[in-house]
Amino acid sequence: GMMVVSTYIGIYYNVVICIAFYYFFVSMTRVLPWTYCSNTWNTPDCAGVLDGNVSTALNLTHLLNASQKRTSPSEEYWRYRGGGMGGRGGLAPTVPGQGLRCQCAAQVVYFTATFPYVVLTILFVRGITLEGAVHGITYYLTPQWDRILDAKVWGDAASQIFYSLGCAWGGLITMASYNKFHNNCYRDSIIISITNCATSVYAGFVIFSILGFMANHLGVDVSKVADHGPGLAFVAYPEALTLLPISPLWSILFFFMLILLGLGTQFCLLETLVTAIVDEVGNEWIIRRKTFVTLGVAVAGFLLGIPLTTQAGIYWLLLMDNYAASFSLVVISCIMCVAIMYIYGHHNYFKDIEMMLGFPPPIFFQICWRFISPAIIFFILVFTVIQYRPISYNDYVYPTWAISIGFLMALSSVICIPIYAIYKVCCSEGDTLLERLKNATKASKDWGPALAEHRSGRYAPAFSPSTECHLEVQPLHPEKAWSEAAAAPPVQGSNGSAHSQDSRL
Repeated sequence: GMMVVSTYIGIYYNVVICIAFYYFFVSMTRVLPWTYCSNTWNTPDCAGVLDGNVSTALNLTHLLNASQKRTSPSEEYWRYRGGGMGGRGGLAPTVPGQGLRCQCAAQVVYFTATFPYVVLTILFVRGITLEGAVHGITYYLTPQWDRILDAKVWGDAASQIFYSLGCAWGGLITMASYNKFHNNCYRDSIIISITNCATSVYAGFVIFSILGFMANHLGVDVSKVADHGPGLAFVAYPEALTLLPISPLWSILFFFMLILLGLGTQFCLLETLVTAIVDEVGNEWIIRRKTFVTLGVAVAGFLLGIPLTTQAGIYWLLLMDNYAASFSLVVISCIMCVAIMYIYGHHNYFKDIEMMLGFPPPIFFQICWRFISPAIIFFILVFTVIQYRPISYNDYVYPTWAISIGFLMALSSVICIPIYAIYKVCCSEGDTLLERLKNATKASKDWGPALAEHRSGRYAPAFSPSTECHLEVQPLHPEKAWSEAAAAPPVQGSNGSAHSQDSRL
């Protein structure tokens, strides 16, 4: 199930990186193309921050039609020019080329992880000094209590955490398999969780200060400034970049940061698929050809992502994002919590962690794993289904056949779990269905740490290696064995010396 989810995410996430590549290269100019409203793709509703007639245009607009919405150059560039993602027509020729470039640049992920924080800090300092930034930050920090019972809010919050922490993607399991057995994963999980949430809050201050400025400039509410989805990163941030001195330089650095962050995620997704395939097959032939497996997965992902580079690509991208990688993650995580805590057994799981860490998990984690986490996930799942609303993008409402495809994508990953469960029950020993079910939910005989030196406690073998090396085999008839060995002809050793058969043995 995780592999299927990672496949879907890898296909459309690669396209997001392609768009970042596109913006990265078009930023290599003296004036950013989304700075002014004087381009061929701009509409009469465009109102640029640096245009000379902005105030006049806005005043005239408010006098003639106060309800008319003004759009920024960056938003119109995203809709009508950036990668050709605004319509529903043919292929956008620039983006597939960026996709191929994206698949070939995976090694860039080793670049320092502090660079995104430098760019965010620069944008934060600039953002809070803009007029109207306070309104955006106030909107960001003000709770909307009337939406506390809205299932979509909880679903979006869960999706954010699942995405940022990589839960139920398979990437955590894949990368953990390369750790040392006694690695302190408890410490790592605390550090990563706090850093992740702190970074999200910090980035929220950056983007909402810019959204507040744009809302103040366009004369609309903060919630109406930019689109949802990936367009937010390609509307709000580019708008702020035009206000910085030497804006093309900062634009290049910003989109280079996006590329690095995207490649880090894409690298993890690719490694998840490759590792799963190689480990599942497990023979020497495929292990020796892991490089070709990696190449095959990368090429397949590239080809499957090409339909998302058409002018209708943004609609397909949002469809996959809302169905293939949101609902499925919640279902898989809920089943995983129940299976580990109540089928494998929480006592066994806690002992396994104690064997690796040297101490049992804290009580807080034990309570969360057993009760709180499954309950919250199940709550989100139920209310998401009850308050389900079909997705839309701008004024476009998705047709029924598109929604059906979205549900099929969501089910394609979840259905793997019951199908494999039925298969294991059918293959298990037992005369009755209940016996087969009991045997199918038991651990296999070879279950435990892969290396013998790590098998301790309930996984310890009957005879430890230190005991076996001191065992001495005594013949039943020592006199007969000695006489036969003495009668044996001498054996020429590799160093030219002769020794008897018993000494060689």
